[in-house]
Amino acid sequence: MNKVELIDKLAEQLKLDKKEVTKVLEGFEELVISSLQKGEEVTLTGFGTWLAKFRSARAGVNPQNPSERIKVPAVTVPKFRAGKTLKDALKKKAEEPASPVAESAPEKEISEAGEEV
Repeated sequence: MNKVELIDKLAEQLKLDKKEVTKVLEGFEELVISSLQKGEEVTLTGFGTWLAKFRSARAGVNPQNPSERIKVPAVTVPKFRAGKTLKDALKKKAEEPASPVAESAPEKEISEAGEEV
């Protein structure tokens, strides 16, 4: 789902104008970005936490020329740590069976010789 689809679905679900939802979403983005730039964390309890993580400079290898060493500069990168509610929701989704057809098909045993039993 991209940003436009998210705005459309939120507007439909909340019965709000798309312009209002767009303003709210853009405001949320700006607040998260400015907080991370200040070194603060943004936490939505149960959903997750956004934080800025400093990655120090290091030596690397040029992927186009593996014998060449390059310097990778220090950088601050965004990181998202999922909350318990989000993790649990995804675990439940993963535990559900793939399809009812797959469950109803009888399992076939195969002998050591590779023949069906």
